[in-house]
Amino acid sequence: MEYDTQVKNRMKRIEGQVRGLIKMMDEGKECRDVVTQMSAVRSALDRTAALVVSSNLERCIREEKETGESSEDLIKEAVNLLVKSR
Repeated sequence: MEYDTQVKNRMKRIEGQVRGLIKMMDEGKECRDVVTQMSAVRSALDRTAALVVSSNLERCIREEKETGESSEDLIKEAVNLLVKSR
């Protein structure tokens, strides 16, 4: 699968968030602030994972429609991937 610029940019922003989080820890910031940032990073990763899965699913369904195959198994696999990521 090829990943588009939008997904790569999201991952770069998340990388920046993690770096900022480590800096907060090095500076001894309050637990509440650190955990808040951790939640933000987790949420950003979850949204990005959903975007990757949905983009891939959309592409696979298009390909299967062209060949006349059923996409039921693909949908189940995509849902399982999203559930595992949580």
